[in-house]
Amino acid sequence: MSAAAGTLEGMALIDVLGDRERLAAAVAGRDARFDGWVFLAVTSTGIYCRPSCPAARPKREHMRFYASAAAAQEAGYRACKRCRPDAAPGSPQWDWRSDVTARAMRLIGEGVVDREGASGLARRLGYSLRQLERLLIAEVGAGPAALARAQRAQCARVLIESTDLAMGRVAFAAGFTSVRAFNRVVAEVYACSPTKLRERAARSAPLPDAGGTIGLRLAYREPFAVSHLFAHLAASAVPGFEEWREGAYRCALSLPHGPAIAALRPGPGYVECRLRLADVRDLTAAVARCRRALDLDADPVAAQEVFEADAVLGASARRTPGMRVPRRVDGAEYALRAVIGQRLSSTAAAAVCARVAERYGEAVDDPEGGLRRRFPSPERIAEAAALPMPASRGRVVRAVAAALAEGRIDVGPGSDQAAARAGLVRVPEVEPRTVEMIAMRALGDPDAFPAADRGVVAGAARLGVAAFPSAVAQAAGAWRPWRAYAAQHLWAAGALSKRRPATDRQEKVKR
Repeated sequence: MSAAAGTLEGMALIDVLGDRERLAAAVAGRDARFDGWVFLAVTSTGIYCRPSCPAARPKREHMRFYASAAAAQEAGYRACKRCRPDAAPGSPQWDWRSDVTARAMRLIGEGVVDREGASGLARRLGYSLRQLERLLIAEVGAGPAALARAQRAQCARVLIESTDLAMGRVAFAAGFTSVRAFNRVVAEVYACSPTKLRERAARSAPLPDAGGTIGLRLAYREPFAVSHLFAHLAASAVPGFEEWREGAYRCALSLPHGPAIAALRPGPGYVECRLRLADVRDLTAAVARCRRALDLDADPVAAQEVFEADAVLGASARRTPGMRVPRRVDGAEYALRAVIGQRLSSTAAAAVCARVAERYGEAVDDPEGGLRRRFPSPERIAEAAALPMPASRGRVVRAVAAALAEGRIDVGPGSDQAAARAGLVRVPEVEPRTVEMIAMRALGDPDAFPAADRGVVAGAARLGVAAFPSAVAQAAGAWRPWRAYAAQHLWAAGALSKRRPATDRQEKVKR
C-alpha cells in the first residue's frame, strides 16, 4: 500500500473522490486498494481503468475520477481492455454500510432493477424513485437505471466469454429488453461487438468447459487468508445441500428464477466460480451471493492495521493477514440455521439442519456431486407441523421463520441492520449470541461480535484474555469497528488449543 493511501474504510466516498492528490498518488503507485472504490478515466484516450491498471500512467491533467463504473460510462468512457475495471472487487462500503445508498447498491447487485425496475427498487427501500435517484447520483454519480445498465453489460460479457449461448439468449439472460440494446451497450462499454468479444476470449484460453456450467473468476483484494475461510466452509458444511469436493466448496442456491448449484475453488489471485443455473437470468444474483458469502469485497488492510497494533491480536494478525468472515449465500437460510443450532455443537447442529432439509427442502439435480436438496424456505418451515428437534426449539425456529416469511425480519441484501437486529431480539428465546452470529454471517455487520461464544472465549484465553465473556467483550472494545474479523482470529486461536472442552452434558453435571 502506498504511503498516500492510508486507511480507506470509514471515510465517505465523496471525501476520497475530492482528494485528487491522494488519488493521483494511488495511480502513480498502482495501488490496488483503490480498485473498486474509484475509477480512473483518461480524457486523452476516452478509457476508464482501475487505479492499479498496468498501462502507462496518464498525465494528471487528463485524469478524472468516478465513484462507479456506471458513472464513468455515463460520462462517455469505455472500459479498459487490459485491467477490466468493470470486474474489479466492489466497493467495501456497499458491503458493510447499512444506509439507503448501500442497501440500494446491494439490491442492484442482486439484479432487482432488472426484475422489478427502478421503481420496484425504490418501493423495497421505502423511498420515491426521485428521492432514490437523487441519493445515488449524489454519492456514486449514477442513478439506479445507469447502475443496472453497467451491471447488465458486465453480466453480458461474462456470458459471451464463458458460454456458447446464442447472442440473443445472452442479451435476454443479462437483462436487456432487446438484442439491439444489447449490441449498442456492449459496443459502447467495450468498444467492440459481442462477436468480437467472444472471438478474443477464445484466443486467450478461457476456463475449460465443465459440461453445462458457467465459469468465471471472482476478484478480491489482497491479503486473503484463503485457507481459513475455506476450512470453515468445509468444516461447517451440512450434508445434502453443502459439501467439500475436489478442492471446492459446493452449495445449492435458491434464486429468483429457480435452483442453482455453485462450486467455489480458491485460485491464484481469484476464486474460481462455477455455476449450474436453472435459468441464466439468475447469473447476476448468483455472483452477488457468492461474492458476499466469501466476503470478497472486503478491504482487509483496514482491519489488519487495527489488529497489528493490538497487544492481544497483533501476533495472530501478522501470522494470518487478510482474514475474511465466512458468510452464507442466503441470509434467511443462515438465520434459521443459527437458531436451530442454539446450544448445540456445530456437528449436532449440522445433523439437525440436514434432517430439516431432507424432510422439507426441494430436490436439486446435481450430476457432478452429492447435493440433494435446497434448504427449505422460511415459508415452508413456518408451516411445518413437526420439525425434527425438541418441541421447544421448534417453536423458536418456526417463530423466526414466520417473521422472515412475513417480512417482519429482513436479513437479505437490502436489509437495515439495526431493524433486523431489533426484530430478532423481539423473538422470545433467540439468544444474544445467536443475534450476533446472524448479524455477522447473514447481515454482514463487520462489528458483530458473539462475546459469549465458547470458541471466541477459548481463543481469547489462549491469547491472554480472562476466559469470561465480560472480559472478552471489554477487550474487544479496542477492535471496533472490525470485531467480526477479530472473532475469526479468536476462533483460529481456539482451534489451536489442545485442551478438550467439556460437552454440554458434562457442564450440566458440574453445575
